[in-house]
Amino acid sequence: MASRTFLCFNHGKFLLPFTTTKFIPASRRPIKSLNFSSVSCSLNTPQPTVEPKFQMGSTPNVVKILEERGLLESITNENLRLVCSDQTAGPLKVYCGFDPTAESLHLGNLLGLIVLSWFQRCGHRAVALIGGATGRIGDPSGKSQERPELDLESLEKNIAGIMEIVNKILSKNANLGSEQNSNFVILNNYDWWKEVRLLDFLKQVGRYARVGSMMSKESVKKRLESEQGMSYTEFTYQLLQGYDFLYLFKNEGVNVQIGGSDQWGNITAGTELIRKILQAEGAYGLTFPLLLKSDGTKFGKSEDGAIWLSPSMLSPYKFYQYFFSVPDADVVRFLKILTFLNMEEINELESAMKKPGYVPNTAQRKLAEEITRFVHGEDGLTEALKATEALRPGSETKLDWETIEGIAEDVPSCSLPYTEVLNLSIVDLSVSSGLFESKSAARRLLKQGGIYLNNNRVDNESKRIEAEDIVDGKVLLLSAGKKNKVVVRIS
Repeated sequence: MASRTFLCFNHGKFLLPFTTTKFIPASRRPIKSLNFSSVSCSLNTPQPTVEPKFQMGSTPNVVKILEERGLLESITNENLRLVCSDQTAGPLKVYCGFDPTAESLHLGNLLGLIVLSWFQRCGHRAVALIGGATGRIGDPSGKSQERPELDLESLEKNIAGIMEIVNKILSKNANLGSEQNSNFVILNNYDWWKEVRLLDFLKQVGRYARVGSMMSKESVKKRLESEQGMSYTEFTYQLLQGYDFLYLFKNEGVNVQIGGSDQWGNITAGTELIRKILQAEGAYGLTFPLLLKSDGTKFGKSEDGAIWLSPSMLSPYKFYQYFFSVPDADVVRFLKILTFLNMEEINELESAMKKPGYVPNTAQRKLAEEITRFVHGEDGLTEALKATEALRPGSETKLDWETIEGIAEDVPSCSLPYTEVLNLSIVDLSVSSGLFESKSAARRLLKQGGIYLNNNRVDNESKRIEAEDIVDGKVLLLSAGKKNKVVVRIS
């Protein structure tokens, strides 16, 4: 993945890359091809795609689809519904921003990619905007304190990681519903911000921003009321994001900005700048709800932290398991929000859950499979299913060293000498490996049939480790019940 070398800001060389001359709205001019040099939109390896189930020649209304699936919170103008159905208007260009605050996107960011994907599938074009500039500032929305400043090396690394994830996911929808070769592009806002001169920006953009309106934004009010307060740097973030929309609207023909409901203030800042500076109509904002569980708590965090989309930060196996453990109260709603299954199939699953004979977790399994395939591809799903089956206590699947090592980062592990492990009792090994705190606790669960060695139930307290128990001469897998496991590496 190509990456970008970043230069420090030079305040003597900023140049505002637009003027307020007569503007032709994007809806009245041909949509130009985006020049994309940061990352290729096509993959050399074939990617499985899901063909949209819309009739050829039809223009499905993406706003209606999002509303039906619970993915619509607000829109800035009801005309967007009409524009989405107008076959004579041509495809929209829709953008979503992703600031590079970490090396990977997380589950909260995934909603933006899913909504972009729906626009792609309905014949529109997606723009993923990486915040190489705004990531230096930090969006205060939903944050109780200012984000830590990133050094340029970390920023560049984060940008490359996020670009790779976005390219992989949006490529799955390439060529769906579009007559052209590609229906998405990835841009970096540092490409235009690096040329902006502060005095010109204040004169040509800042004069249109009303301080009262900026302070009335929910993200600003909450921070001003907190102990930490808000820095001027963070306060200007909404103006920077607003200018991004103006720049993309004017120079790239982007009509719509999408984001989570906490982005409403930043999005409307953009539509206001477009209306005031360019005196143009046809710019829309759309927000989707934040991902919450039925009890109102935020969905997307585990005991170990964020649910990352990068397999190097969270394995496909653990990603799959997270969705497999979704409670019944949430699973149907998440099937609508997080997958592209048609509503008929989801309704059938919902009905089946209420009938006698329903196999528990059938809906959860479908959710986990669909979302893992979307994020990690067929190979990632295969890896997750193989590990899930092989590591199920009582499974007849033969374990091998590679399968056990594949989940070693996701479960506790330890290293013990071969001489110490051989002929050690299962009870003693359970304690020395950290699976249990005491021998009495281990004996108690063993008598209840809850201890497994390499997925085989241990029925005899006198069981001792033999050479043939050590998988490929390298590892052991101990389990207490279905969820608590420990990998014992033999040194």
